[in-house]
Amino acid sequence: MTDRRKFLKSTIFGGLAVSTSSVSGLACSTKPSPKKPIVISTWNHGKEANAAAWEVLSNKGRALDAVEKGVMVTEADPDNATVGIGGFPDRDGNVTLDACIMDENDNCGSVAFLQNFKHPISVARKVMEETPHVMLVGEGAKRFALSQGFEEENLLTPKAEAAWKKWLENQEYQPEINIENHDTIGMVALDENGHLSGACTTSGAAWKMHGRVGDSPIIGAGLFVDNEVGAATATGLGEFVIKICGAHMIVELMRQGYSPQEACEQAVNRIVKKYPNDYKNLQVGFLALNKNGEYGAYSIHKGFNFAVRSHDQDDLIDAGHYSG
Repeated sequence: MTDRRKFLKSTIFGGLAVSTSSVSGLACSTKPSPKKPIVISTWNHGKEANAAAWEVLSNKGRALDAVEKGVMVTEADPDNATVGIGGFPDRDGNVTLDACIMDENDNCGSVAFLQNFKHPISVARKVMEETPHVMLVGEGAKRFALSQGFEEENLLTPKAEAAWKKWLENQEYQPEINIENHDTIGMVALDENGHLSGACTTSGAAWKMHGRVGDSPIIGAGLFVDNEVGAATATGLGEFVIKICGAHMIVELMRQGYSPQEACEQAVNRIVKKYPNDYKNLQVGFLALNKNGEYGAYSIHKGFNFAVRSHDQDDLIDAGHYSG
């Protein structure tokens, strides 16, 4: 297996590997892998989201229920400017939401460009469970949400509206690394029965063009789950996650024998190698969790953190980052 992994690294991903000696702050825990259940999620708001997910997991609940309940906490937080209610709008002043969810049986649901519904993750789950489709967008997603009993509400808070009006004064679109770019909560979990699920939800990049959709609702880009192997999710500037099918790439690397940490590093290195003129001005971060409860995280630039919750851990961890 060791020889095979070396061969794969030297052929398929030749030139991408980064020595751990050149990496600052590796994200993987040095102690023995936490026992299931476990949940991990992006950014500092992941702590509160994990707490809600843990209520499900610690009572032997299903990972799918845990990830939905977890990210709903962030969606409902009006002080979070990048997810759900209170999210910064597009350049026309509209708050548009994207989300997806995936379970242990490869079932998945997604909504994109959805307006006026605080919990797009729950609408995405209904798409998964109540329709023959994977993704609904725009007006069609709205009609479906209404048919399922979801209630419309204004998601543009006074705080977000004021920020938008200030932006209109100059109308410059240059997302700041780890500020405008950390526009997602992605969460993956392993439950007591050894099943994986994941969720990803966002209001997208602030001041985006009307109609823009990033990686967060796209299965294989912002989120991917394979119950035989592991799960991964992404955050940051979604265009570049889409270009490499980031979450799917990470899961497939884990299938080939890479650890979650190594797989996240390879995905970041792929972006750096393919887009040498772009990566210095954008942030992308990845999280991964395998069937053994081992996790990893990595980002292009310093500043990405993630939350972990298990029976013996409740931490916010600074992820490792590319150091050139």
